[in-house]
Amino acid sequence: MQRNYDVLGIMKLIIMTQPTYFVEEDKILSALFEEGLDMLHINKPESEPLYAERLLTLLPKSSHSRISVHQHYYLKHEFDLRGIHIDNPEQMVPDGFSRHITRSTSQISDLKEMKKRCDYVMLHSLFNSLHDSVKASLDFDELNEAHRRGLIDRKVYALGGMSLESIQQAKDLGFGGVVICGDLWNRFSIHNEINFHELIDHFKKLKKAAR
Repeated sequence: MQRNYDVLGIMKLIIMTQPTYFVEEDKILSALFEEGLDMLHINKPESEPLYAERLLTLLPKSSHSRISVHQHYYLKHEFDLRGIHIDNPEQMVPDGFSRHITRSTSQISDLKEMKKRCDYVMLHSLFNSLHDSVKASLDFDELNEAHRRGLIDRKVYALGGMSLESIQQAKDLGFGGVVICGDLWNRFSIHNEINFHELIDHFKKLKKAAR
């Protein structure tokens, strides 16, 4: 496959959290920021805001400008976070938010308009999910055509089953970033582990591959 991305630009590496909170989470996330994590997306569906507040108070303040939240949008202002993320393509931007908004969609046809009003758009799902039953929904011929037409560019990030092995494919398709979830968190058991060296080592490999 032809390499077709801006070699002068750097592909962004985004980590999305586990859907549930766990004991070692703040220590792991702090370590990831120390290793140069570009952006963290806190996505905890159906969680209570109190737990998000607690996690944010345990993370270094220097990391807050690199965090976006998928729920409890008031946290953006309270902790001076980077921004908010809207998962539902049909949802309007909440009142009081006009900057650093990102969105998700599974439809290539949404990209042109979404990019005009967002920092970046997550396009899913390129591959089968590594941590749940979500299946790939995008065809690679369509993705190549979307890149050729300029719909996929540096403001579009690849989401869904992304792993160390598929980062190069995302680069070749012109994506400006990749969103990693299961490929990282599957290397740490939240129920019976406290040593997260393997996870950090894998993050370093991801970071290197994204450069």
